Amino acid sequence: MASQLYGREDEQAVVDALLTAARQGRSGALVLRGEPGIGKTALLDHAAGAAAGAGFRVIRTTGVPDEAELPFAGLSLLLAPAVDRLPGLPAPQRRSLERAFGLAEPEEAGSTPGDRLLAGLAVLSLLAELADRQPLLCLVDDAQWLDPESTGALLLAARRLQAEGVVLLLAARDGEGSWAAPGLPELRLSGLAEPAAEALLAATAALPLPARRRILAEAHGNPLALTELPRLPGSSADAESADDTSADISPAEVPLAGRLQLAYHGQVTRLPAATQTLLLVAALEQTGELDPVLRAAALLGARAEDLRAAEEAGLVRTGAGARLGFRHPLLRSAVQQRAPLAQRLAAHRALAEVLTDERRRVWHLALAATGPDEQLAAALERGAEHAARRGGHAGAASAYERAARLSPSPADATRRHAYAAEAAVEGGELDRAAGLATRALRRMDAEPGPPDPLTQAQLLFVQGVTRFWHGDHSGALDLLLRTADLVTGVAPEQVARVLFQAFHAAWYLGEEPVDRVRERLVALDRALAPDAWALPLVRYLVDVTGALLGRADAAGSAPAPVAEAVALARAAGAAVPVDLGTVCGAGLILGDDAETARLAGELVAEARTVGAVGALPTLLFFLAEGELFTGRPADALAHAAESLRIAEDIGQRQWAGQMHSFLGYLAALAGDEAATRAAAADALAAGPAGRPWTQWALGLLDLGQGRAEDCLTRLEPLVGGPQRHHVAALRAVPDLVEAAVRLRQPERAADAFGYFRGWAARTGQPWAAALVLRCEALLEQNGGAEQRFLAALTLHGEQHRPWDRARTELLYGEWLRRERRRTDARVPLRAALDAFEQVGAAPWAERARTELGATGSAAPAREGAQGGTAQLTPQEAQIVRLAAQGLSNRDIAAQLFLSSRTVGYHLYKAYPKLGVASRTELASVL
Repeated sequence: MASQLYGREDEQAVVDALLTAARQGRSGALVLRGEPGIGKTALLDHAAGAAAGAGFRVIRTTGVPDEAELPFAGLSLLLAPAVDRLPGLPAPQRRSLERAFGLAEPEEAGSTPGDRLLAGLAVLSLLAELADRQPLLCLVDDAQWLDPESTGALLLAARRLQAEGVVLLLAARDGEGSWAAPGLPELRLSGLAEPAAEALLAATAALPLPARRRILAEAHGNPLALTELPRLPGSSADAESADDTSADISPAEVPLAGRLQLAYHGQVTRLPAATQTLLLVAALEQTGELDPVLRAAALLGARAEDLRAAEEAGLVRTGAGARLGFRHPLLRSAVQQRAPLAQRLAAHRALAEVLTDERRRVWHLALAATGPDEQLAAALERGAEHAARRGGHAGAASAYERAARLSPSPADATRRHAYAAEAAVEGGELDRAAGLATRALRRMDAEPGPPDPLTQAQLLFVQGVTRFWHGDHSGALDLLLRTADLVTGVAPEQVARVLFQAFHAAWYLGEEPVDRVRERLVALDRALAPDAWALPLVRYLVDVTGALLGRADAAGSAPAPVAEAVALARAAGAAVPVDLGTVCGAGLILGDDAETARLAGELVAEARTVGAVGALPTLLFFLAEGELFTGRPADALAHAAESLRIAEDIGQRQWAGQMHSFLGYLAALAGDEAATRAAAADALAAGPAGRPWTQWALGLLDLGQGRAEDCLTRLEPLVGGPQRHHVAALRAVPDLVEAAVRLRQPERAADAFGYFRGWAARTGQPWAAALVLRCEALLEQNGGAEQRFLAALTLHGEQHRPWDRARTELLYGEWLRRERRRTDARVPLRAALDAFEQVGAAPWAERARTELGATGSAAPAREGAQGGTAQLTPQEAQIVRLAAQGLSNRDIAAQLFLSSRTVGYHLYKAYPKLGVASRTELASVL
């Protein structure tokens, strides 16, 4: 019901600017916040009217409290007009929405459970499809009442909107819980200024001065209050009196929201009883479809003719497609709140009787239940199972929890609470999951007889996982080991998954906790069947950690290649890629960087294909590490940035911290001090997981800037502390040695170098042996430095690691210059300079250039030394590389979880930077 807006010129200008940008192909999203009645709905109406007049397509929905726990309910209503566009989506995204909307059974749509991130990516693609021929406006009112799955999908899509020509406006009411929209711009609506408030009130009702003054004082500029409070009985009292003393202009004792509710209550109360019944049914039915509302109301004695009184009062409207809408979302809430409990229960039962959608029918029956009911609890459990398979984990948790409350049997109630906790973890609701698990464990302790070990293990596992993601690695490890003990001998392959998670927790705690998990893995090796999928993975992890820790049972025998373990696990039925992530990362423990990069790239591609998006942050991190170590920092930057974006999208706080710290290292390599320190701050704010990479990044920054003392002070706690076995800590040792030698305090690096030398010998990697020789050359006091430098360079030649080689060449060149062999020094220094410029290591290139100058050989700085992609953003570089491989915009969009129009936009921006005019020229440039 669009109407004139008073005093909202600034807010209208913001919305109009978004619409203008969308007509030019740029997308935007905005969250409108404010108290009830402040004008959010009116602003949405203004946007709808302006968009319709400008040729936009407009889609709209409103959140409803009573169906806020039905997975994807709000999203299915918003996108109902776009269902015919589903076939055009990439297959994993299409399957995700088909499951979400109930258009396909999970088993028919695909064997992989729906990943909650996929729904958001599918929404992004679907919005882009709808905006293909005309700009699109999406409006969501009362967003605080959307179900969590719909909220998550819409917010993710909103954060990734770029060049589709889409505007997404979401209105959220204050005082209805903490509805968060991280990463989106917000516009908070406040009360109208006094002139606008007076103009609105004058246009609403003719009131005497005392009443007008009273309402202006009570409304505080709230537009809805200015239009609704005059409808309250007595609002025009004392109209015949000119005595201002009869008007109480102080704010009413009842809060404004309550006054608005009273205004609506009064209007509804004056309607016939049958009309009130019909309005209650409509308020409880989410879709706005008139047919089920009328049929349910008929069961309660109301007829279609009874709707007329509400329409004449302007409380509801019937629009196209036989849909019923309330004048304001607050009116819907008021209708529900004023109804006695018995009437609400009866309305829920009536709706359940007429609805054909089984999940809605069962949900309304559950809302109408007043006591234990096993038949209904079982139906809710079946619905929860179905919701979880469709990717609706938060909704599944709610259904399991309600089923538990309706369960007559304590054992069934505990079991269903365990399922609820598990579903909450899958849905990313960690605090809720921890609370459910704790309550269920207390119930188990109070029940007679021994607890069921599998249910108890389920609950302990949930607690362990939630503690892990909250950064309590010690508590997580204890709980996960208890979980493994409970099911050892009962479900050994599930024990493997528990121990893989326990290994991850132990990794952050030190070598002794890692060894504790290793002991369990050794025992599990003996318990697993010869054809178990987990057996080759367990053995690989046992061998790798044994070599890392120098255990006698691993001495003298290198672990089998990771490719061999992965191939055996695949053949035996491992869940790909999820079950393979741990061993993929374990390849880095013994320096098998090239194989790690290869395997991670393979698993990333598979994760994209099957839609296992939740595994991508981890796998992309391993891929980025492997690319960095093997001389591809630009690729590492692109994949790290993508990993961070996905981790933040799905709330993987720990991996977000890891990626901030890794990006900080890349910035330190480039000599960007501000970016390094900003990334370090973000990493540490996310938790302890990113601390090793953060310390290494800051240490490398100090070393590159010539601050050897700061570098040494920074790295000593890292390489000598409980996390000295970490990838970042081990590989920081050569930097520590260089800083110590520069300060003429080599003894400060002795212990760490001894540990590093032992580790390098166990890896059998030429690059690690080369770094040992480099460090020995720096520490050499008896004339053997050159021999060690040359031996190190020979080993560097066996593997492509330009950063490591250039660092050795630089140090060798510096040593030659100090030995007054200036001509000999020029060769390694020039090679180092070329490599540093190629990888963008600015401070190191400058150091090599200075050394060359000291030998009498000038080496001016070269523009564009990094090659054609130096000026591209990480996302542009990633898109360009895929385009150069011959992939279409749609294929690139599917891989990178963007819209095809955004891919085209980035290519259009990248071409001038590369000096090309079309994608056919990319391969030669790259």
